[in-house]
Amino acid sequence: MTIEAEGTITYQSFGLGVWALTANDTTYELFEPPAELQQEGLAIKVTGNIRDDIMTVAMIGPVLEVQNFEILSS
Repeated sequence: MTIEAEGTITYQSFGLGVWALTANDTTYELFEPPAELQQEGLAIKVTGNIRDDIMTVAMIGPVLEVQNFEILSS
């Protein structure tokens, strides 16, 4: 399922740590995020696929594989 979301990048220290997108009412766990997105507090708009075929150690929310993104502010 492809979605569009806007929110803030956060780093969650579960296990080895994961990068997440905190959007309005959902936290998405980012699947192999690009290096440009690995910045705490970065505001972004992203298009991506929800990966229902992946389970993670953190399990903080749906797993989002980023296809395209726009940095809104740092």
